[in-house]
Amino acid sequence: MTRPPAARAFLASALSAGALLTVGGCSGAQPWAARQAAASASPVASATPPSATGVPALTEAQARSTLITEADLGEPWAPTQGTATWRDAFLKASAPADRRDCGRLLDGLYADELFGAPARAVTGLDDGDEGAQLRHQVTTQRAEDVDRTLAWLGTLPEKCGEFTATTAGGVERRVEVSDAELPEVGDARQGLRITVTDDTDYEPVTLTLDVAAVRVGEDAFTLTHGGLGNVYMEVTHEAAELGAERLAEVRKQGRALV
Repeated sequence: MTRPPAARAFLASALSAGALLTVGGCSGAQPWAARQAAASASPVASATPPSATGVPALTEAQARSTLITEADLGEPWAPTQGTATWRDAFLKASAPADRRDCGRLLDGLYADELFGAPARAVTGLDDGDEGAQLRHQVTTQRAEDVDRTLAWLGTLPEKCGEFTATTAGGVERRVEVSDAELPEVGDARQGLRITVTDDTDYEPVTLTLDVAAVRVGEDAFTLTHGGLGNVYMEVTHEAAELGAERLAEVRKQGRALV
């Protein structure tokens, strides 16, 4: 995949400031964030949940088999070395009291639980050139619940637009939420691009985060792809296409075995 030139000077500055990655989990994380941090280093899956629709839930092996790998995206992508520190620095913040949906979005992004529940299987990949991180999560929920979340995500560009979030230390962050077009994958989908800017220093620093949420039949997945440098939408699109294809194929194989 052809990629634009990297902003290497900016990235080197971010790395020297320790802004890219930490091997540990989110500092001061709440319980729901601790679950996410424990899953960051490698693909994992939880025990098979009961089906609420009569459609058998994916097995552990099936869920894991749909996850994106470094081989799918090619160099410079590699298995993650830890949770990105920008999760604490940029996403652990509160929206104004009259922007409850925007606060819910920030909470969901920080916890990596946009669908409101822990992932069925999750993996993380790091782009060593751009300093970006991609997380791919598969979930098992009722289709109507997933569609309700997708519809809610679709309202956020209008409901949130641009607002100011405040960290626990009282530092303000400028947040912008916009719609992001996704490929025609799965049965339902919603994409967002979120930017969070720190204007407190002489030179502003911006986190760019692409979000893709997709339902494929009775299964669904989310992708978050973000960083302090270049974040290429085509990577998000490629991962979304692969994730949807694999979920559909796993279900097809499962039916063939019945």
